[in-house]
Amino acid sequence: MAHRSAPAPRRHGWEQRTTVPLFALGVAFIIAYSVLVLVQDLPPEVRFWLMVILGITWVVFIVDLVVRVSLTPHGDKWHFIGTHPIDVLSALLPVFRAFRVLVLLREVPYLQRKSGAAVRTNIVIYAICYSVLFIYFISLATLSVERDAPGASITSFGEALWWAVVTVATVGYGDAYPITVPGRLYAVLLMAGGVAIVGTASATIISLINERIGLVRISHEATVTASGASSAATTEEEPVEGPIPMADLLADAPDDPLTDREI
Repeated sequence: MAHRSAPAPRRHGWEQRTTVPLFALGVAFIIAYSVLVLVQDLPPEVRFWLMVILGITWVVFIVDLVVRVSLTPHGDKWHFIGTHPIDVLSALLPVFRAFRVLVLLREVPYLQRKSGAAVRTNIVIYAICYSVLFIYFISLATLSVERDAPGASITSFGEALWWAVVTVATVGYGDAYPITVPGRLYAVLLMAGGVAIVGTASATIISLINERIGLVRISHEATVTASGASSAATTEEEPVEGPIPMADLLADAPDDPLTDREI
């Protein structure tokens, strides 16, 4: 039996007030983390302030999660945690923290509709955005822990991105691979995410094909029904001949052969 959550107006109010600030903080985290990993010769003061931004982001996301859980009714707290994995993981692992920037996509009116096209569009947009951010941040995180390891094959962002793409696509050429423990943990996350991404893409394509086939079938049935109704109407509209008047019968009758007989 499906769990029905009790209304949580205080939590919803908190979420509405903090959506935009958290979005801005998520964007700041993406920029700060990218600069820290990709630019190695940063001045000390710049590196310090970037680390401050990362620390503030982490603290704010943890506080946001704690507040939202505390504002949830007592019987639904664990249900809330179980149904918001990105929020929980973003408070624990930096790689998931950037996904919070996608929360504003839920506010787009078209994506809130319940039609088949809107739901599929919602899934496609989320899948693309999550896939791009997931691959990008796994690449950054893996590069940050592999770059200085002895004998590492992932020493540049290009190599890290190539490794992430072939891994998430379940290809895995083996020309680049992580050798550190954190790097291999990121690889496991990437493999699990690759299965989810491929599964979502396959399900979306199958859903689109089924909908197109259904539309063609409905259109064909409507055409056949309309054609049958038109034929029946034409048959009913044909005039029905009534009894022919006697005068017309006599006028059309041949002459009496007796009148032409020789006597």
